[in-house]
Amino acid sequence: MFDNYVFTEGTARNITEDGQVIGFGLDTLITYYRGIPLSMVHDVALTIDDEAVPRGELVISPNDADWFTLAEAETVTTYRWEYGTPLHVRWLRPGGLTPGEHKVKLELKVRVAYIPAPFGGERTRQVTV
Repeated sequence: MFDNYVFTEGTARNITEDGQVIGFGLDTLITYYRGIPLSMVHDVALTIDDEAVPRGELVISPNDADWFTLAEAETVTTYRWEYGTPLHVRWLRPGGLTPGEHKVKLELKVRVAYIPAPFGGERTRQVTV
């Protein structure tokens, strides 16, 4: 149902800081009709060319300035991810993705009030880096 919100088209890119490529990033929208505290992001999974990215190498940010590992995000209640605002996802991998075509799959699960199980969506896109 919410798959259309996952993995915003045109956002896949290598991330450069201080002249160095530090990883690969993309954006997603929330799979719910309202905002949630960051601690209610249940899981984010990234697969590149059919290879799962280790969970510990992913970081997320609701504002593209403050970054949290998925383990840290479980305790973050002072930041909210609002409806219509992108959540930035990064794979911290020096050098990022190699230039060319890649199959990228993003899976997202959130917890919300009154729904007993986490839910979300997934989206796979062919991207060119």
